[in-house]
Amino acid sequence: MLDHYFKQLNLDLKKQGIAIPQLIIDEAALKQNIQHAQIRLAHAKHLKARLVVKSLASLDLLKLLSEQLNTQRFMVFHQPHIVSILENFAEADILLGKPMPAQAVHQFFEQHSEWSNAKIQWLIDTKQRLQQYLEIAQLYSLCLDVNIEIDVGLHRGGVQSTQQLTEILKLIQQYPQYLKFSGLMGYDAHVTKIPAIIKKPELAYQSSQQTYAHYQQLIQKQFPTLWHDELCFNGGGSPTFSFHTTESVCNDLSFGSMLLKPSDFDSDFLRALQPALWIAAPVLKILPFTQLPSMSLLDKLPHKCKALFIYGGYWLADYVYPEQAHTHVLYGRSSNQELVNVPKDCDIQVDDFVFLRPTQSEAIIPQFSKLKLYRAHAFETWQTFSE
Repeated sequence: MLDHYFKQLNLDLKKQGIAIPQLIIDEAALKQNIQHAQIRLAHAKHLKARLVVKSLASLDLLKLLSEQLNTQRFMVFHQPHIVSILENFAEADILLGKPMPAQAVHQFFEQHSEWSNAKIQWLIDTKQRLQQYLEIAQLYSLCLDVNIEIDVGLHRGGVQSTQQLTEILKLIQQYPQYLKFSGLMGYDAHVTKIPAIIKKPELAYQSSQQTYAHYQQLIQKQFPTLWHDELCFNGGGSPTFSFHTTESVCNDLSFGSMLLKPSDFDSDFLRALQPALWIAAPVLKILPFTQLPSMSLLDKLPHKCKALFIYGGYWLADYVYPEQAHTHVLYGRSSNQELVNVPKDCDIQVDDFVFLRPTQSEAIIPQFSKLKLYRAHAFETWQTFSE
């Protein structure tokens, strides 16, 4: 099945005169993944979808997904992306996915005063960072929406105790003209990564949800003036999408990568989704076998593989076509002209393409200034966020 797919994709690329490495989104697979998300979300009335910009870093892609999933909620991880989203989505609701250095927040308001009233939830992880943000709010006479990062088991920072949360909330309560509590963010990617022999995913998810609910209850009981129906309780992302859409104490769900399904997201919990992202790289040279520098004695040994040198390489990606394509452990890797071994009987010529499946989208998309949407043997060019 995939063998035929890549042979046809190779022909279609060559027919279009394409001769440099390309990042390709398969429209049919993307549509199927969008449909899966639509169905799951339709049955999860407790959740609002939030698109993760870093994993879907193309304005055309984000516009399509925003329309199809009926959301203008975005999670942003890179300061320059904030303005791109605000300029292109009139109803944009932004939640920062990581705490920005105070200087980055300062620069944002210094350079973009026109967005001082934009709907942005600034993520904070400590009282110290909140104090820095307070000073910025006072400097620019702003009231910042503040979302608090909580540790629900990933152990990557954020609030880890009721004492820490209480101190942060007291500071927010003390300065209502400058700080407004907007909710919590608890990222739970560890749930499906912990070996099942240590903790089953279902139990890990249950534990993370209990932690989340504990902090919600603390706010409701001890800080009732900060509690209201519009608070954003964000969870996710892609690895636990199926868990949250079944049952969740959250009301806001971030996801992105799963819609393209790079290989890091191969999981029993995402098995309904299809890989939709590929790298195509032209073959520049073909040698009958791999010749190792200063090791010519090895040339006389039998060789099962011939050696391709491709345009580019060393991406965070795995070779998927031709079948059995792989790098050479002794020759090493190259981002300029990578050596790829394929079986000797492999039918491949110079100017044909080899294909790779990215392990993640967020590291790959910025390496390409454009990506190609592949549909019906043709390609549509989409711009990417190239940083």
